[in-house]
Amino acid sequence: MMRISMLTVLALVLTLALSSAALAIEPIRFGAVNPLGDITGEQATRAMELAVKEINEAGGLLGRPVELIVIDDEMRPEVGAAAIDLLATVHNVDFFVGGMASGVHLAQVPALKKYEKITVWIGAASHQVELAVGPDADWYFHLHPWDYQQGASYGQGWTEIAQAHPEIEIKRIFLAYEEGAFGTDSYLAYQALHEQAKQGEGPYAQILTDFAGASFTSALLGGGDYRAVLRQAMAFNPDLFIWAGYDADAVPIVAQAMEIGFEPPLFVGAPPGWPADFGKNPLSDGVILYGMWAPALKEVSPVAKHFWDAYIEMHGHEPATYFAPLGYTNIMFIAEAIKAAGTLEKEALIEALRTIEYESPIGAVLKISPSNVISNQGFTSQKILQYIDGEQHVIWPFEYATAQIKYPFGR
Repeated sequence: MMRISMLTVLALVLTLALSSAALAIEPIRFGAVNPLGDITGEQATRAMELAVKEINEAGGLLGRPVELIVIDDEMRPEVGAAAIDLLATVHNVDFFVGGMASGVHLAQVPALKKYEKITVWIGAASHQVELAVGPDADWYFHLHPWDYQQGASYGQGWTEIAQAHPEIEIKRIFLAYEEGAFGTDSYLAYQALHEQAKQGEGPYAQILTDFAGASFTSALLGGGDYRAVLRQAMAFNPDLFIWAGYDADAVPIVAQAMEIGFEPPLFVGAPPGWPADFGKNPLSDGVILYGMWAPALKEVSPVAKHFWDAYIEMHGHEPATYFAPLGYTNIMFIAEAIKAAGTLEKEALIEALRTIEYESPIGAVLKISPSNVISNQGFTSQKILQYIDGEQHVIWPFEYATAQIKYPFGR
């Protein structure tokens, strides 16, 4: 008969007690609201899962595990707003994260103000969201550049590109924009920048002399025929043609431009996300895009390389949208602030978020500063990218460039 010593019994009791205590530790909960049916939300969520995995494998935060709770906003404002209430009241999350569409986030702002939990949002570029949040929400942090910041950064980028490449002239810009809030805000922002340029002011002052635009119905919303707006652009004869729509518009708008013989020197697409396999389409070569990240950044940034490799290892596919590294940054930025503050106490954590600097796989250092309205804005510029031989490359800023610009388009 096997005998168990008193010491062994005590050891077993202690082990069970410690195990029970470990199981009783309340996790730190991140509540995310993402559009899971869109590539931006799906890959942002996968990247958040990677960040949580890495944090927990490193021992968690403040001795506690981290948990991610994700709700699909279905790209519907009422669903996105209800998700905030659900995360706050049922799941009792510590932080709100995520997001993509400005229209959805506008509907969420009243609920966010009701709870005033620390919120770090990666989507919603419309300045209408910033106005809705207001200047007094010290708990609200916004990482994606606002529309006016994006427009200003593009102006700076094109000015520097034209200075570095004398063969490139950018005097006339045409914007084809989807007729919803996203596209219309883009048009109004460019219109304002053109007015500044006429006065010799603003980021386009050195290059822009004429601007025009016209709207189209996105394929995402039942459209898909862009020939009318493309013919208007062709008649305007722009040096720089830009379309602002969604990923569903990407292939047909280029195809229809080629069909009618419209090949402007610079052909730019500005959707929030691109089809994952767009680079495999021969029509993609030379197409320029605006974004915060390109896969080629892994060749110049060790942080981007780590993210790329770890994402593929965990999920078995390559990230294809900048919302992937932005989603990873979303969680890691808060985690670094928690480590710096050593507490979840709200005021201390707000101060930590405002003061830390986080080197992001986006290919830039994240540091908080005021924007036009809110106190806590993160990134303030986009990058100018280009599809070259099937791969996205950074062509500006030059310090992150992975290739020289291919110019002109389609010739």
